[in-house]
Amino acid sequence: MTMNTTAPCRVCGQPTTLHARARLLGRHDIRYERCPACGFIQTEQPYWLAEAYADAIAASDTGLLRRNFILSAVTQSVIRSCFNPRARFVDYGGGYGALVRLMRDAGYDYWRHDPMCANLFARGFDTTPSAQPDAELVTAFEVFEHLVNPQEELRKMLSFSRNILFTTLLQPAPAPQPGDWWYYCLDTGQHVALYTRSALETLGRAHGLHLVSDGKQLHLFTEQKIAPWWFTLISRYRIARLRSSFAAGSARIAQDHATAREARPRP
Repeated sequence: MTMNTTAPCRVCGQPTTLHARARLLGRHDIRYERCPACGFIQTEQPYWLAEAYADAIAASDTGLLRRNFILSAVTQSVIRSCFNPRARFVDYGGGYGALVRLMRDAGYDYWRHDPMCANLFARGFDTTPSAQPDAELVTAFEVFEHLVNPQEELRKMLSFSRNILFTTLLQPAPAPQPGDWWYYCLDTGQHVALYTRSALETLGRAHGLHLVSDGKQLHLFTEQKIAPWWFTLISRYRIARLRSSFAAGSARIAQDHATAREARPRP
């Protein structure tokens, strides 16, 4: 591939065109390619990821804990409205385990899957598709923009559940240049996939799923037909925070504490 040759779209497979050039991590000059068919923006094949993920969680992600508090309330509201709150759930790309810990504290049977990051807050609750093939819902918050191969990675998520609640910022229109939109995250080099609504719809449709979206950041792949106005309403933080005050069941703090003590090696 020459320096000016672009790769097929990693969402729909159509030819892409050169969208922009930018410098990542202060030292890598790379191409961004855009699909005229679905609007998806991808980097060239990301050879820099080992450097970008030297730390799994970027130091500049200072909003991580606040985001998890907000998304815990939103997730509870969506579950209570559309799914069985007594079922099992998986946080895909769960990072330090903060969301899993918050959801278990609220009474939900929540588990974490993230082989790339240390589990600090929900140790003992990591899982795999073979262990949880029938989860009610997968959450994947701030994950999709990291996916080098979205189709392949979505198949992995679907091995847990056919329902996926996720966040990723949709591109503004017209498609912005790297210097005009912070979500390119040029300082970390970790965001390699930027979506339009059309790109997400195409991605879901390839797997027989409907897309429900708030039109900005929060989205749901599901086989259910959920009215967009209802999804937007129940996912508003003020409403979600009120609804999350009604826990799904008893907090699992004491139960998980006992499990951790039993798993600790004896002298």
